[in-house]
Amino acid sequence: MKHGTGRAATILHADLDAFYASVVLLDEPSLAGKPVAVGGGVVLSCTYEARAFGVEGGMGIRQARQLCPDLVVVDAEFSSFTNYSDQVFEVFRSFTPLVEGISIDEAFLDVAGATHLFGSPASIGEQLRAAVRDRTELPISVGVARTKFLAKVASRVAKPDGLIAVAPEAELDFLHPLSVDHLWGVGPVTVAKLRDLGILSVGDLASTPVTALQAWLGPHGGAHLWALAWNTDPRPVVVGRGGKSIGSQSAFGGDRHDPHLFSRVLARLAERVGTRMRKKGLAGRTLTMRVRFADFQSITRATTMRTPSAATAVLHRTALRSLEGVRTEQPDRGIGLLGISMSKLVPASPLQLELPMFPDLEGGSPRELELQALDGNVDEVRERFGKDAVGRASVLLDPARSRFAEGLSDLMTR
Repeated sequence: MKHGTGRAATILHADLDAFYASVVLLDEPSLAGKPVAVGGGVVLSCTYEARAFGVEGGMGIRQARQLCPDLVVVDAEFSSFTNYSDQVFEVFRSFTPLVEGISIDEAFLDVAGATHLFGSPASIGEQLRAAVRDRTELPISVGVARTKFLAKVASRVAKPDGLIAVAPEAELDFLHPLSVDHLWGVGPVTVAKLRDLGILSVGDLASTPVTALQAWLGPHGGAHLWALAWNTDPRPVVVGRGGKSIGSQSAFGGDRHDPHLFSRVLARLAERVGTRMRKKGLAGRTLTMRVRFADFQSITRATTMRTPSAATAVLHRTALRSLEGVRTEQPDRGIGLLGISMSKLVPASPLQLELPMFPDLEGGSPRELELQALDGNVDEVRERFGKDAVGRASVLLDPARSRFAEGLSDLMTR
């Protein structure tokens, strides 16, 4: 099996270090060097001083304080985060137009077409890090490799505030000594299972017959991890993932299995995303659901509707169906975060009715016309009297509502 051939190492993974906490430290320099967490009920981000005590993103604040009694919990404005994020992505696009935003604080870049202007991919990585630091004072780690997977692994190994470039001929020498938790999809549960099987490193995994891994981890899971262990990842950098998007996510922590909680969270997210789309005069056709499990592994599922929509109820119902599919596939896994984003955005236009055999509440139904009118009226009331003046009871009366439990990402400019 040949590896490291056919393509140069021109993919960068750029990841801001402890982004939310780093932004807070810029605003409050007196906190530098202290264990700091950003969040309310849930840790959104924390400094490396807090991580040394075992504090990590998605953890409940109460548990974090037990691990680190001197933890400083900070209130911060999301507008500040998005402002810094926008500046960083402007820096990314100054080197290449091929930028795939993964979240508010990380992205893949394909710099194959930029080397004649800026030098080698590794040199571009260093220039990018310096440009981000000069413009925002934020630390950023960069991985350079032939594949997206290995670039992301390299940026993780480079943290904090570093750069690692993996040459094609050295890929497996770099990858195989690493612990198996460096692989996408390998969380604490899978690590424990592999450890029981004597598989500690990526090299151990690569040398295990794929049929054995499939027997232990399932047909898809075993084949997927074996492929990653050999750095098999053909995915290209996709600019904007098919277009601009608007999204929101909510971390509620713990190992949750309550479908009523999930429905309330998705209702809140659908309302937020729908409102933002309507305010911008847009409708979306593809809803992407993000689910992060209690072991911090994440998966996404995309659903494309027949017609674009910005109706809150349509988004909520589509998200619920997507989550039902995920929970059917993996019924025993607790969930700690849900997120939705809408892409394939187009200017909102009058709804064209579909034939009556299509399900209610989906694009083109008479019911959706009524929902659009209702959303419009709700938006007007909120504009005059505030966002909590009117809304769905499940959202307004939800005791878990907290702007600090929601990691917001408006990716309109990505």
